[in-house]
Amino acid sequence: MGIYDFILAGGGAAGLSLALRLAQAFPDRKILILDREPKRTNDRTWCFWSVHPSPYPTATFRTWDRLAFYGLNFSKTYVLSPYCYYLIRGIDFYRHAYDRLSSFPNVRFEYGEVDRIQEDQEHASVSLNGMAFEGKWVFSSLYDPKKITKQPRRYHYLKQHFRGWEIETSTRCFDPQMPTLFDFRIPQDGQMRFMYILPFSEREAMVEYTLFSPELLTDEEYDSALQNYIADTLKIKEFRIKAVENGVIPMSDQPLPRKLGERILAVGTLGGRVKPSSGYAFLRIQKDSEAIVRSLLQQGHPFDLPDSPSRYHLFDSIMLQVMQRHGGEMHHIFTQLFRNNPIQRVFAFLDENQSFPEDLKILASLPPLPFIRALLRLKVLRRV
Repeated sequence: MGIYDFILAGGGAAGLSLALRLAQAFPDRKILILDREPKRTNDRTWCFWSVHPSPYPTATFRTWDRLAFYGLNFSKTYVLSPYCYYLIRGIDFYRHAYDRLSSFPNVRFEYGEVDRIQEDQEHASVSLNGMAFEGKWVFSSLYDPKKITKQPRRYHYLKQHFRGWEIETSTRCFDPQMPTLFDFRIPQDGQMRFMYILPFSEREAMVEYTLFSPELLTDEEYDSALQNYIADTLKIKEFRIKAVENGVIPMSDQPLPRKLGERILAVGTLGGRVKPSSGYAFLRIQKDSEAIVRSLLQQGHPFDLPDSPSRYHLFDSIMLQVMQRHGGEMHHIFTQLFRNNPIQRVFAFLDENQSFPEDLKILASLPPLPFIRALLRLKVLRRV
């Protein structure tokens, strides 16, 4: 088998995105992708906004140029230009990645359980079902929340958890050009809770119930909330459930190390690519994959990676503190955010990609008291 140039431990969004770019940039290098099993089901959906075309146009399931927001006493539809909102289904991305990577003779897949990742002075190695594979560089996306050493007195740990029903109605109920990013017209019960609608046609849509909280709900609680929302708010009486989607995204401001060894780099969720205060990760993973390849080409190693401006780390921590202690107030805060700002400014803020004066406009549009309290508490926590 010899020595691989690149080994990717984990073949999800982060591993496959990086593998695609490595194969393109280094067509003569040996690449090994290790995963538990081939991905053959539509196990997740990724959405993101961007001013650029989708990085995977043939795998993009839907594109929208408008969005709707619903609060308790405010609603608005937004024209997104120059942004678009994209949806990529897991199965479409996996098929695209497998088809593309199979065209490179230097790319190999192996399946099983990764037992261990270690390194010596010259190589790193990954053990799969007891068999060791050596590589010059290893990229791991094997995130296991049980192995994260938490520091609850210094950092915040919430979960973004959701359950979605893909439904088909008996009559025309949806505008296929108008997804709903937030609908807060549901009981909050002391936590940030909202509904999210991705319409595929006039009679088909994904309706998703999303919460930010430390603990998960039972399936019955998710299903009850979805049923009540569809019947009472959307006024839909007849529909059938075509598919069910579940997910849990870690929401924490605890720094996760990128460099796990002299030849090992963490990517994806393990590498902190999930935005702590929003849970969006797909586009951040794409940008990170590009930065890794650029570092390899220019520096000869994968570790020369950009970081977000420090103020955004602080903003994330403050927002998580407010969510954790005052989750029931988040619908008021988000209503102010969307009432007082153009959607383009909100997107740029969440992308950590705008000037400090524009950031100040976002902050000035929000109710100050919860954030001042959060900042003061954060200063106390970080001194402990």
